[in-house]
Amino acid sequence: MGIPILCTDLEKSYGHPGGPSQRVLRTLSFAVEAGEWVVIMGDSGSGKSTLLNILAGIDPFDSGELLLDGRSWGAMDDSEKTLVRRREMGFIFQNYNLFPFLTAFENVALPARLNGHRDREAVRALLAEVGLGDKGQKFPSQLSGGEQQRVAVARALIHRPRLLLADEPTGALDHLTGRKVLELMTLLHKEFRPTIVMTTHSLEAARYGSRILNLRDGQFVPPPGG
Repeated sequence: MGIPILCTDLEKSYGHPGGPSQRVLRTLSFAVEAGEWVVIMGDSGSGKSTLLNILAGIDPFDSGELLLDGRSWGAMDDSEKTLVRRREMGFIFQNYNLFPFLTAFENVALPARLNGHRDREAVRALLAEVGLGDKGQKFPSQLSGGEQQRVAVARALIHRPRLLLADEPTGALDHLTGRKVLELMTLLHKEFRPTIVMTTHSLEAARYGSRILNLRDGQFVPPPGG
């Protein structure tokens, strides 16, 4: 089952010491239930990617509290966060972020190998499930954008993460291919039941989630017309 998230009065600013700072997140509070698929919508610069980076432990936050599965994320050191990321998180990026020198099979297998698992049959089975059973030995440059993103989805789920963070996963894809990727994510979400937090600026993509949060200037706001 996925990881519950509880965020209270989260604040984040960027800037240089002695210089001006930019407040990116403003007293942000929200909760996500285990296994839920929450979509965060907002324009560029609204703070979506910053929030995902904080949830992943990549960026620190300035104040507030963030609990993942009841554990204080802010109280963990870098080594503890790295271990949680490796074992319990999966990531899908807008531009795939595949290793160009690894085959599709090797890209998918990498997170499992980092956790000490070398189940080649599990990798083959997941590649087949995302429709790439015959593309395992292809390099990313030999795959279409949609195929690369399906490899990225498989890579994010091979180690059965409890939390899946997806940053504009269809942003680099055409409409039809993006819909196919979201349908694939829906099927895999039903099968593995991770908690999903996904950012997007597309209302059509957002409808695949179970709940939509609208982020504007670092704060959640009511939906347009709401």
